[in-house]
Amino acid sequence: MTERLVILTLTRIEAAHLRDLVRQFATLVESTPTAADPALERLTPDAYPDDPDAADDFRSVTRGDLLGRRSQDAATVLRDLSAIEEAPLEDALSPVDVSIAGDALEAWLRTLAAVRLVLASRLGIESAEDHDDEDPRFALYDWLGYRLDGLLQAADGA
Repeated sequence: MTERLVILTLTRIEAAHLRDLVRQFATLVESTPTAADPALERLTPDAYPDDPDAADDFRSVTRGDLLGRRSQDAATVLRDLSAIEEAPLEDALSPVDVSIAGDALEAWLRTLAAVRLVLASRLGIESAEDHDDEDPRFALYDWLGYRLDGLLQAADGA
């Protein structure tokens, strides 16, 4: 069986920004927050929303493993992005291909979706009505959705 390979074409500046976002995400999931962080809560939702004690018990057993997997997924994405060399400013818009091989595609999908969840939490997006097309902060959220959709289409075709 042939290993699947997806090529994601980005501009160099997009790759640099994505690398930075994923690094920030990895730092978030690897940290030990001192207070409840709504973004981490969104990444590890309640299994028992009507039973706070059962939800706390479940979270205490599963949260570390779930965040550990998210950290490993982020490391996979960062590894793939590390193949892109830094470029001078005048080459910032030049295209570059990122090779995503085998099971790394699932790590990319999970990571981009999780980064979008964190952004949604930070922007206060809980439903489509919360999205403000006039607010430039939402452009990053939309861009990640665009890239995630492209990878999902590639996964369906692979």
